[in-house]
Amino acid sequence: MSAIIKELNNGILNITLNRPDSLNAFNAAMLTELQDAFKEAESDEVRCVTLTGAGKGFCSGQDLKDFESEKKTFKEAIETRYNPLIMQIMNLPKPVICGINGVAAGAGLSLALACDFRIATDSAQLIEVFINVGLVPDSGSSFTLPRIVGLAKAFQMCSTAERITGSEAKKLGLVNVCVQTPEVLKAAMVKYSKKFAKMPTGALGMIKELVNNSYSRTLKEVLAAEAAAQDIAGNSNDYKEGVNAFIEKRKPVFKGN
Repeated sequence: MSAIIKELNNGILNITLNRPDSLNAFNAAMLTELQDAFKEAESDEVRCVTLTGAGKGFCSGQDLKDFESEKKTFKEAIETRYNPLIMQIMNLPKPVICGINGVAAGAGLSLALACDFRIATDSAQLIEVFINVGLVPDSGSSFTLPRIVGLAKAFQMCSTAERITGSEAKKLGLVNVCVQTPEVLKAAMVKYSKKFAKMPTGALGMIKELVNNSYSRTLKEVLAAEAAAQDIAGNSNDYKEGVNAFIEKRKPVFKGN
């Protein structure tokens, strides 16, 4: 059985973590397949990516039995499997929507935080669980989490492994949308993925790059990056279509170029 399920439909690449019996815990096969899937997402055919988990959970983090059987060091596993995946997601010039349908713990939460738009059920549980086994956050959590919730709350979550429900996560800004049931979650993912897939893909990719790198740039650097991106956007076919649609009083039909 494949560790993930993927389907490309109308410009949307849907990826589902597929180890439900272990709450979709990461093993070597899943991480390899995810890297391959996000490589596929670089194709011009793909304009949006969705990511969720099969069964009752999103991802419970690393499968510790699988890790122990591989005899890899933590550094080797992180640098060859986790870090490249996180970089793929955050550098992909297209929106990645994450549907948190249950527990998102440890590296599973890190994976969710690397995505651009998060939807969770009220009962979902987001946990920085590393400290419970004497470890530190990895897979980008110490980068993304403080930027979302602030330093104090990030330290609290990482040092206490407190469980944050989906509804609490919405208040903290950890998720963009909170829904009541897994069924509504699926519908919301369809709604937002279709919306993003019809938008100007190039502009969305540049917005993602500008926002993700804003904390590491000076104001002068941000202004220069914005000007360069706007010049590219202003010469795109999507910009021309947007202007023509505005003048003609109709909805634009963006092609993603």
